[in-house]
Amino acid sequence: MANYSHAADNILQNLSPLTAFLKLTSLGFIIGVSVVGNLLISILLVKDKTLHRAPYYFLLDLGCSDILRSAICFPFVFNSVKNGSTWTYGILTCKVIAFLGVLSCFHTAFMLFCISVTRYLAIAHHRFYTKRLTFWTCLAVICMVWTLSVAMAFPPVLDVGTYSFIREEDQCTFQHRSFRANDSLGFMLLLALILLATQLVYLKLIFFVHDRRKMKPVQFVAAVSQNWTFHGPGASGQAAANWLAGFGRGPTPPTLLGIRQNANTTGRRRLLVLDEFKMEKRISRMFYIMTFLFLALWGPYLVACYWRVFARGPVVPGGFLTAAVWMSFAQAGINPFVCIFSNRELRHCFSTTILYCRKSRLPREPYCVI
Repeated sequence: MANYSHAADNILQNLSPLTAFLKLTSLGFIIGVSVVGNLLISILLVKDKTLHRAPYYFLLDLGCSDILRSAICFPFVFNSVKNGSTWTYGILTCKVIAFLGVLSCFHTAFMLFCISVTRYLAIAHHRFYTKRLTFWTCLAVICMVWTLSVAMAFPPVLDVGTYSFIREEDQCTFQHRSFRANDSLGFMLLLALILLATQLVYLKLIFFVHDRRKMKPVQFVAAVSQNWTFHGPGASGQAAANWLAGFGRGPTPPTLLGIRQNANTTGRRRLLVLDEFKMEKRISRMFYIMTFLFLALWGPYLVACYWRVFARGPVVPGGFLTAAVWMSFAQAGINPFVCIFSNRELRHCFSTTILYCRKSRLPREPYCVI
């Protein structure tokens, strides 16, 4: 029996340097990708004026939050792994780093929820969205999200839920003990409820889009004509057709108020509502992928937290906990890839603004919102 235990100790000693090397390599890669990727996306959103509108203001805020977490919190984790999973700084520094890490986590969760609400408004109530969601409205939402995040992350600094260095995680964060010993359970429950509410909003948006696909087709009604003057149920449609053919006089017919005019090809007309609807769907798809990846990468860590809070006997396996922690770290660097690969507009702006691949950019066509 002693031989078996001695052999197991030798195996653990041999695996320890390899594990530390893998941790340092992966964490260094995450830091580099997260800082560089989010910085490039932030520069793009600030530099390109065509992206100065509601959904991209929120994306810029998410990028700044990920840069904050990657550039300040992750280097301390890197040093703790390098020093053999020990914390060589003071208690106050540990609390500050834990505060910034929890602040970034709750900020991302709150912001993704607010984005889901605005995505629903952009598709289900487009007129309200275009008129009300201005720069100042977005700034107010961003300030509200940061305020709520600070309110969630600051109480443990005052020893309510206690921030401390967790050796198994190589970082300063919540000390997850039994639910009767501290208040970390309330913070974890609130985070889970925010993620659940975000998924429910997107589910409602999916049902809305699905119901609109079942709308009845347009039924044409004949109009009555006297000297090119039409009246009757189908008069507006026939007047629009005559106006496009060059026979119309006077103001633009009501049915053409939502048509976008192309300066290069005057013969082509595109409906603004359909074009804007497709663009909003693409942006919503991008933000939903971000939300899904946030849930997928933080989910195992939340499971480990609940395991330590409620389980009395067995502890969380070390391999599972390490993988869960590093998956939560990887979430900070995944958003730039989602932006580039899932958003055609951002990909085009990135190639022309950041990479300076001068392509013929299509002019933004004038339109009027109906």
